[in-house]
Amino acid sequence: MGRYRPPQPKSSLYITRAGYECLQQEHNDIWKRRAEVTKALSAAAAEGDRSENAEYIYRKKELRDIDRRIRYLQKRLPELKVVTDPPSNLERVFFGAWVTLENDDGEEVTYRIVGPDEFDAGKGWISMDSPMAQVLMKKTRGDEVVLQIGERKTGFVVLEIRYPAEAPDIDISKI
Repeated sequence: MGRYRPPQPKSSLYITRAGYECLQQEHNDIWKRRAEVTKALSAAAAEGDRSENAEYIYRKKELRDIDRRIRYLQKRLPELKVVTDPPSNLERVFFGAWVTLENDDGEEVTYRIVGPDEFDAGKGWISMDSPMAQVLMKKTRGDEVVLQIGERKTGFVVLEIRYPAEAPDIDISKI
């Protein structure tokens, strides 16, 4: 009997134009990679006994991982909504905003609120579904927010809100 996993909450469908193009490029690249892995798998299968053939076992696993990602991208790409238009109110935090915060210790951090398919902690990009982004949404400069994770509470003050300039597509203040 399999292990029960509760269903994951639906993630937001919004994405930046650059994020969407990156996912499309990944989709194209992964199809090319799949062809290479399939060829290597066929060569490994031709070597004979598959039960003890490490190359064959590895390539089968790699092919499963690639197919899983392809299925995800084929399902996800058509349902995504590309957001490029800054909101009508640039004084509030919405999707796509760069937000500079000061924590209780006086340290400054800057985050960009992006879609769940493009978050990257190393770049300071956080998912709009994350707890931090949720407490920041619709805040203005000077607002204080408290992020609580478990028993730990951290206070922040919004210092700056800015939006990168991109071509219009969807008005994100209606999100």
